[in-house]
Order: sequence, then C-alpha cells, then structure tokens
Amino acid sequence: MAKICQVSGKKGNNAKHIRHRHSGAWKFRAPKKNRLQDPNLQTVRLRLPQGTVKLTVSTKVLKSPEFAAVASGVKPMPKSWLKKPSYD
Repeated sequence: MAKICQVSGKKGNNAKHIRHRHSGAWKFRAPKKNRLQDPNLQTVRLRLPQGTVKLTVSTKVLKSPEFAAVASGVKPMPKSWLKKPSYD
C-alpha cells in the first residue's frame, strides 16, 4: 500500500542522515546517507449515510476543520478522497 495521504496527497520526503563525528580532519568527515522521512499516516473509518469508508489520512488533515466537518456529517465527502493513492 502506498504511503500517501488520500486527502492531501502528502508523501515521503527525501532527506540525509548525518552522523556526528568528533574528529575534525577532512578524511574523517561525517558520512551522509540518504533516507526517507515518511508522513505520519493514520487509518480512519468514517461512517457515512452510504456506508463505512476507510481512509489513510495524515495527522495534519485529521486536525483540519474541513475533515472534522465531513466526519461529523455537516459536509458531504468529496469524491476525490475515495481514490486510492499511487506514486504516479
């Protein structure tokens, strides 16, 4: 399953892991390895009049007022949220 938020489209970020070396010579400089920072995704179940829907959502979206309005039933859920995420 893709590690992408179904609502915002948030996905992993490329970063460097830099290890601190105490010696100062250029020959012994700190190595920098590539790594991936994954988003904080949570699986949420929403009960709608049409049925229950499972969404993979980032925590930033969970705190948003728009998501709260959809979860409480004040606003209808947009059809774009139902699409499964992909890296394309």
